[in-house]
Amino acid sequence: MRKPFSNALQQGVARLGWAAALTLALSMSGCTVYQSIGKSTGSFLHPVSGHDFVHIPNDQWNQNNALLYFYRTDSQWAADELEAPSVYIDDVHYFNIRNDSYTWLEVSPGERHITMRRPLLGLEGVNSFALSKIADATLKVEPGHIYYLRYNELSEPEEPNPALDPEDPLAQGDLQLVTRDYAMQADELISTRFLNSDMLAPNHAAASIVEVNEDQDYEKTLEYLKEERELEIQRLEAQGKYEPAPWYWPFGGGPTVPLEADRKIRELKSNYAQLQKERERREEEESGGWWIF
Repeated sequence: MRKPFSNALQQGVARLGWAAALTLALSMSGCTVYQSIGKSTGSFLHPVSGHDFVHIPNDQWNQNNALLYFYRTDSQWAADELEAPSVYIDDVHYFNIRNDSYTWLEVSPGERHITMRRPLLGLEGVNSFALSKIADATLKVEPGHIYYLRYNELSEPEEPNPALDPEDPLAQGDLQLVTRDYAMQADELISTRFLNSDMLAPNHAAASIVEVNEDQDYEKTLEYLKEERELEIQRLEAQGKYEPAPWYWPFGGGPTVPLEADRKIRELKSNYAQLQKERERREEEESGGWWIF
């Protein structure tokens, strides 16, 4: 027999204070804390009440990017959850997916790392330790493409996705990439309801996260090129193409030929600067430009 809603809610609120205090202590110690405190409310306490599924119009997302639909089919297990699992893209939390719901994210093309964690009082893990990691996969997305990600902890899709290797993490387990045709079947995506963001279960989905992806891709690529630069210098030293600094000038010396890594770093920084200028231009257009009077 279900507990009254008010009793369950009171117990949950009482525990949030302890969880928040622990999270703060871990964060101050320099740890990376994965948590969804205040966002993980499950369907037992807060059933999904959004509108029936509908694709967002094509003119509401940029076809140079990609679109991800996440959905969770109806089950008694999911309906009885006190806390819903968290969904992360590239290590950033965006939403907790409740029973019989769907949402979407517009993402930048390239490799997007998707993880799902199950919380306990909102806490999900610290650094590499996870209380319960449901999914951990990389999805390579292409411009203009739409992808459908199905979550169900009780049953797998009846049809495998022919585009995936059977060993791909998204071809097995609770979170799987399915085809559009499969998602559009009865009792699948089209039977779900939109995952609203509200006070009981706020989220940051149903939005473009392209700029976040682009910034993260830039930082990761820059870090990779810096490591490549160190390796390139080591190779040049072994080939005798590197002059050590003289004893009287410790800041001298260096490779005797241009570094390929330096060229790539300059190109990366130049492209990123152009990207930022384009963002500023779009923001100015959307704001109507400057008006000084």
